[in-house]
Amino acid sequence: MKPKSWISIVFSFASRCKIKITLSVFCAIISVAAGLVPYWSVYQIITLFINGTPVMAKVWLWCWIGLGGYATRFLFYGISTTLSHISAYTILENIRLKMADRLMKAPLGIVLSESVGKLKSVLVDRVETIELPLAHMIPECISNFLLPLAVFIYLVSIDWRMALAMLVTVPIACIAYGIMMKNFNQQYADYMETSNHVNGVIVEYVEGIEVIKAFNQSSTSYEKFTKAVESFKQYTLKWYQSTWKLMNFGRAVLPSTFLGTLPIGMYLYWKGTLMPQDFVICLILSLGIVGPLMNFTTHVNEAKAIEYAIHDADWLLNIAELPDTKHKVRLSHYDIQLTDVSFSYDPEQGKNALSHVNLMIPEGKITALVGPSGGGKSTIARLIARFWDVEKGSIKIGGTDIRKLPLSQLSDIVSFVTQDNFLFNCSIRENIRLGNPQADDEEVYAAAKAACCDEFILKLEHGYDTSAGDAGNKLSGGEKQRIAIARMILKNTPVVILDEATAFTDQENEEKIQRSIAALTKGKTLLVIAHRLSTIRNTDQIIVLKDGQVQDIGTHYRLLEANPLYQSMWKAHIGARSWFVGSSVERG
Repeated sequence: MKPKSWISIVFSFASRCKIKITLSVFCAIISVAAGLVPYWSVYQIITLFINGTPVMAKVWLWCWIGLGGYATRFLFYGISTTLSHISAYTILENIRLKMADRLMKAPLGIVLSESVGKLKSVLVDRVETIELPLAHMIPECISNFLLPLAVFIYLVSIDWRMALAMLVTVPIACIAYGIMMKNFNQQYADYMETSNHVNGVIVEYVEGIEVIKAFNQSSTSYEKFTKAVESFKQYTLKWYQSTWKLMNFGRAVLPSTFLGTLPIGMYLYWKGTLMPQDFVICLILSLGIVGPLMNFTTHVNEAKAIEYAIHDADWLLNIAELPDTKHKVRLSHYDIQLTDVSFSYDPEQGKNALSHVNLMIPEGKITALVGPSGGGKSTIARLIARFWDVEKGSIKIGGTDIRKLPLSQLSDIVSFVTQDNFLFNCSIRENIRLGNPQADDEEVYAAAKAACCDEFILKLEHGYDTSAGDAGNKLSGGEKQRIAIARMILKNTPVVILDEATAFTDQENEEKIQRSIAALTKGKTLLVIAHRLSTIRNTDQIIVLKDGQVQDIGTHYRLLEANPLYQSMWKAHIGARSWFVGSSVERG
């Protein structure tokens, strides 16, 4: 399938502003036509003086006509650029809305696998680069094309030889620019690659400066930083040095319209075939097209900037959507069953995160997933929440394949609380209420108390009306986690997944939260991913995972007796706790 051009991609988002774009183009044409009026007025005034003693009233009349044309030109140019800017921002809005819609419908795992910096760069920075060129290219490209064309036609009406003389430098400049542009696409692509590399190194250096200082790696990291900057400078200079001679030659020759019009005009005037007033207006008009001709070189670079910005954004605009269905399914129970489930984060590598997993997570029971890092615990949890779709096998809730459940219904069934919980830059009350937007304040307060966060919230300056800050940066990790748990409690779904949801809480609050979760999830299907084994001793069943496969299933005490891996994990956990307690006592 042939890839779409950047122009077709951009204007596919222009449905809401087609009328404005059309009016912008129409006003640009009027502006160009009005721009010729002053030249026509000058021609008439010169004719009046050449033909004899002019009547001043007629001279003033043509002066006012010329001034009116000049004012009309700028008025309609202003209207055209205003409409084009509105259209450009509308197109940007539509592109960003489409991107956001794609992100909402894409597999969540794919979205989370991308860095926030990359998504922000595409959504904000790369799309923003489209606005300025697009807003000016709509009216200015038209006027820069039509004005020389109109002047050429007008000169043909005066003398076709003068019209051709005006363009004598254009082929020469075009040859120079053509040679210069021969490798432009490849050079521009290399330039963007080099620019992206240096930007990445700069971001890495700034974001990692704390680690760099802590581990005394400033000299090594700074050397990498300076090499990237130096490499970018050298490439840019090399590109410039390879083109500056032809570029300067073209920019010097292209506007030199007098090279053709002056000698040929003088010759035609000497031969008596060109009237003096026609000779003068031809010279004036030949100067009038210099600006538009020069602007074409700028528009080439702007068009290329838009093209690369659109291509950078294209992967996000066309990211695969997670298949969805609109028909809700009535579920009589909430058992979770995994049947022969296999999944790989990178199928091309051929390494499975899960291989032929078969599990039954019963309704109303607490099930814990344990195992070494990389064993597949979080993968199972995220597949149940349908961050991705399984490659082989099936996951069923209440006997129904989750792929047959609408995504909105699945969201109403499953709550997912992780270690890394995001809070929005709004009040704590509204952050909790996200779990159930219809909940009243009393329900929000009750959920906060159940999650043991009511006490610290009331100590804040504005209580529940305190802003959580950008990404919750005004709160500690433990406070954010408890608010996320309160949000989950308020959501009150039949299936709850906790990925070490109390990791950042202190020991006193952890026990309170564990009791609250146990009470509030009674009768629900609860899946817990545990790293601290002491928190899941009393669960109904523990599933031991290793290398993406189920190694054993049982209670805490049975696994302690029969499973060597679980035994070693428990000993390591107890040893770590003993070390931590001993260290705390010594410090105390």
